[in-house]
Amino acid sequence: MHRLLLLILFVPTLLSSQAKDNASPWEPLKFLVGHWQGTTHGKPGHGSVERQYEFVLDGKFLHETNTSTYPPQQQNPKGEVHHHMGMIGYDRQRKKFVYRQFHVEGFVNQYVLDSIAPDGKHFAFVTESIENIPDGWRAKETYTVVNQDEFRERFELAEPGKDFELYSENDLTRTKGPH
Repeated sequence: MHRLLLLILFVPTLLSSQAKDNASPWEPLKFLVGHWQGTTHGKPGHGSVERQYEFVLDGKFLHETNTSTYPPQQQNPKGEVHHHMGMIGYDRQRKKFVYRQFHVEGFVNQYVLDSIAPDGKHFAFVTESIENIPDGWRAKETYTVVNQDEFRERFELAEPGKDFELYSENDLTRTKGPH
């Protein structure tokens, strides 16, 4: 009888701790899944953005594709179309998200999740390496969730030895997705 009482008292505690241990690390980033459209402004000028996030490879990675279009304008007379794609994975050893971003210009940014607000509505990735750019440059991507169907993204760059400066800011609205 004593063993049964211990089992009755201990099992709920064990199950509760296992549930916490088995909680998906993806919870804060699931919000991104879907198709997004919006506006962009910054050093390349004003333009439009189309983006998509989807889980791939049995849910082990979050795949992102992005097209930013800047029509010809005073600050960018030729205009430009910027493409990049990224893969976010969860490094179980470091217990951190790693975001690898591949740009049409040949840059490869490897970010790690630097911070996330307790409410999950604000998170930032900071580069730990950038390929095909002079040493010392850094980049930062900061996401602010406005509501379940809107978010703002700030992309900042820092020259060697300098602070981050805004390069571009995107305001995105969900057009298709889980919500």
